[in-house]
Amino acid sequence: ARFAALAACTALLVAAIALVAWLARAGVIVNFISESVMVGFKTGVACFLTATQLPKLFGFHGSHGDFWERMGYFVKHINETNPTSLILGLSALAVLVLGKVLLKNKPVALFVVVGGIVIASLATLEARGVALLGEVPQGLPRPGLPEPGVQWTDVNALLPLALACFLLGAVESAAIGRMFVAKHGGRFDPNQEFLSLAAANLAAGIGHGFPVSGGMSQSLVNESGGARTPLSGLVAAVIILLVTVFLSGLLRNLPQPVLAAVVLVAVAGLFKFATLVRLWSVHRNEFIVAMAALMGVLGSGLLRGVLIGATISLVLLLNRASRPRVAFLGRIPGTRRFSDLQRNAENEIIPDVIIVRPEASLVYFNVEHVCEKVLARVRSEAAVPRLVVCDLSASPHVDLQAVDALAGLAGELKASGIKLQVVKALDSVRDIMRTEGLDDKLDGINQFSSVADAVESLESSAR
Repeated sequence: ARFAALAACTALLVAAIALVAWLARAGVIVNFISESVMVGFKTGVACFLTATQLPKLFGFHGSHGDFWERMGYFVKHINETNPTSLILGLSALAVLVLGKVLLKNKPVALFVVVGGIVIASLATLEARGVALLGEVPQGLPRPGLPEPGVQWTDVNALLPLALACFLLGAVESAAIGRMFVAKHGGRFDPNQEFLSLAAANLAAGIGHGFPVSGGMSQSLVNESGGARTPLSGLVAAVIILLVTVFLSGLLRNLPQPVLAAVVLVAVAGLFKFATLVRLWSVHRNEFIVAMAALMGVLGSGLLRGVLIGATISLVLLLNRASRPRVAFLGRIPGTRRFSDLQRNAENEIIPDVIIVRPEASLVYFNVEHVCEKVLARVRSEAAVPRLVVCDLSASPHVDLQAVDALAGLAGELKASGIKLQVVKALDSVRDIMRTEGLDDKLDGINQFSSVADAVESLESSAR
């Protein structure tokens, strides 16, 4: 009874966290879980769910633990296979696979479940060692708060667990939501999912249940039956209500191997081996992220797997952000326009001038990289240039540390007889530079000056 009360209390805490996340419009946190993490997560979930269902399909009890423990137990005890269970499960699996091919968008799984119940009832499969679902309690629990035995200290102890449940629910909802959006169109709104999680867990807590979220296997079964809109969830809820109140006794004879077959066919869509192969061929860093999430799920569970993949994804993101691309420009022949020399080898190199364009905002963690790139280019020149032009048209934001670093760069270049001039700075960038007194050091910060103006000014002064 105490464990049940603690589970209900955890559900209420998850509801509170999800409500706060919804009010704070914190759905952006889901965006930090990259698609590569999702690929690894979904593949890991598919493997994990497969490991939970294989023992049921073969007719013996499975074990607890991570994927490797479950699969190790399955291999060691495969000699305990019940032939009747395996034949029944494989038959259900074959019907479901054929149904997906020949009867698309038809509720084949429903007929397989009903057929399994009928066969189990007529053939007395339980006497042959086939595991059945068993008694399902009938009726609804009386709504109310968890038992008074739950103390404030219990709430504090449950808070990390509730946060973990919320994160896992959010990631799982995002994973299945993004997959359905990619497949059927529409838009995924993570903030709306937070409100849904809050409502569902509030109902679960008041109904003396445990924390809940959108389930991958259930959602896939729903979609494979032809569902295309959230209305299907309402229809399913009404049917579940009717079954729970009036018909739960009929589920007693549902064979576990049939149920396992339904889940196995549903989760097959989560396997992303083709995507992993493509990532390996084209995006090696993203492949590492996906594999980290996959191995994390298999070895440490769903939540830790996501956190491992997300952490690696953030580290790679920070690494890319701290080393933005720095383009060196040349004049497009016959024009006053300038573009990247690396991409356009035919561009003209201007004598005595280095033109640089950082292709990112300049902030505290990347400005040193930009300055080092500029200094390295200056040192590589055969003759010391007279002017370095910094085009900030691709830098929408500059922070205080970046301003100080540019001032330091200007001083270092000036010591070598080189002038640093900034052009095409945006309004907010010019404001902060002028506030910090960089006008004189950078030869004025004029929004109307272009790269061409700076180059022509130097050329005219040399005549």
